[in-house]
Amino acid sequence: MNANKTKHVLLSDFRRQMLPAYDALVTDDKSPIFRYAKRAYFILDKNGVVRYMKIQTNALDLLKPEEVLKALKDSGA
Repeated sequence: MNANKTKHVLLSDFRRQMLPAYDALVTDDKSPIFRYAKRAYFILDKNGVVRYMKIQTNALDLLKPEEVLKALKDSGA
């Protein structure tokens, strides 16, 4: 728990198995990285149902904490 009384878990898709399912994987044969993740935000409820999803085109575009907290509140998760 934190100051906002939210419990959160950060997840990673190191093997890039789930990213394609959410259109959050870029495959670019001209890139030295070749396959990389887009910046993505997901809120899941206790049953694992996705209640909020935002995938940024530009990985440098971060959501403000207020936007994430609003999405969490609005999602009902």
